[in-house]
Amino acid sequence: MLKNIYLIIMLMMTTPIAAQKDTIGKIEVFDARMHSIVEQDAIIEVLTDDMQWAEGPVWVEQQRCLLFSDPKQNTIFKWTAAEGTTAFLKPSGYTGLGAYSDEPGSNGLLINLEGDLVACEHGDRRISQMNLTKGGKVTLADRWDNKRFNSPNDICQHRDGTYYFTDPPYGLPEREADTQHRETPIHGVYRLNTSNTVEQIINNLARPNGIALSADEKLLYVAQSFAAEPYIMAYPLQEGDLSQSGSILFNFKTQFPQQEAYPDGIKVDAAGNIFAGAADGIVVIGADGVLLGRIYIGTKTANCAFSDDGYLYITASNYVLRVKLKSLG
Repeated sequence: MLKNIYLIIMLMMTTPIAAQKDTIGKIEVFDARMHSIVEQDAIIEVLTDDMQWAEGPVWVEQQRCLLFSDPKQNTIFKWTAAEGTTAFLKPSGYTGLGAYSDEPGSNGLLINLEGDLVACEHGDRRISQMNLTKGGKVTLADRWDNKRFNSPNDICQHRDGTYYFTDPPYGLPEREADTQHRETPIHGVYRLNTSNTVEQIINNLARPNGIALSADEKLLYVAQSFAAEPYIMAYPLQEGDLSQSGSILFNFKTQFPQQEAYPDGIKVDAAGNIFAGAADGIVVIGADGVLLGRIYIGTKTANCAFSDDGYLYITASNYVLRVKLKSLG
């Protein structure tokens, strides 16, 4: 008997034990369509939890890595399955001397049609582009009507090459109360045309934040992170132009009345479902505006990004997370 116990102990000591993954949160289902998007028992895996405020994730297919911003640290970080999290670019959004604001770094990130990294930079108040192989940033846009932007926040690109981006005050030293740095009172939504001209296309939103195109690119979605009007707005597009005034697609105050739930970053999957950072997780909304479910994290959630291998990567407070989806981004 003692000999058998000894053998069992030796086997336990010499047999590799699989590392336990850190997980968080849960999947909530409010509509049956959520089952076709993610398994209800899917795990939400913690990739890192030592950020100050994780934002703007984007998957880089060619390099098999995730890039994401921490605007408080003025740094873009890189995550790979082999190496974990490492600093990728610092400074990421403010190249001035001394302190600027609480969030001077980059926010929303995008891999454009050319495969370059496009960043919304708070401190330098511009949209920049950088080749991921050669490096070296260039400015795509930093002003409209001879006025500097407030702090570009999030961006998307149409298949014709046109960019759409939002410009709330969150990266300014005093935010909306900043009279020293602000050059425009408008928290606008802008279009950067392929001719490198900038147009202000929306000027009546209090706090435009996340921005995305519908799967067929016939609608422009804009998330308003404003407690009094926490909406996702939908604007019809016709040949890249806004064809009429927008309408409220989803009202977070109505759907989540018991908590502060205003949307931040948004993404759209191939089926047209909208994934919005809000309500302490990623809220999943059908193209018809119906609440489908929530990937509940339990803390303020900023944004998300799809990868080509089926994961949804999530930035939430100090966390970067991922969950396996059944749907495609």
